[in-house]
Amino acid sequence: MSGMTPIVKVVARIVGGFVFLFGCYVILYGHLSPGGGFAGGAVLAAGFMLLRLAFGTTAKQEKSTSISSSVFESTGGLMFLLIAILGLFVGGYFFANLFPSFGTPGLLVSAGSIPLANIAIAIKVGAAVISVFVLLASTKYIFKE
Repeated sequence: MSGMTPIVKVVARIVGGFVFLFGCYVILYGHLSPGGGFAGGAVLAAGFMLLRLAFGTTAKQEKSTSISSSVFESTGGLMFLLIAILGLFVGGYFFANLFPSFGTPGLLVSAGSIPLANIAIAIKVGAAVISVFVLLASTKYIFKE
């Protein structure tokens, strides 16, 4: 892909930053409002797809994106599992809170290990959505006519 017109590229640069910022907000405040790791990871992946469609890619970039998204997906899953297992050792049961309950209810620091789990899920979901996108976008390299 060679990319789109300069107008689309400028708008994608501006909008892409807001999409990434909103995705981070959804991930970090998912324990206080609707959202969380799954929704935030999907929003971050959508921002990545927006930039990829606007600026285009080469076959080499798609290959490296595929490899790195696979690594990130595995890392997110391992982080989530590690948070769950650490709860077993710290609190005595699976997914126990890793941190003491402190802070004012309704604030980020009052959620214990939930934001860490949201971040791990967001990494896994975002990488999976990006993998599917790269696979679907690169079919023209797979099925040459």
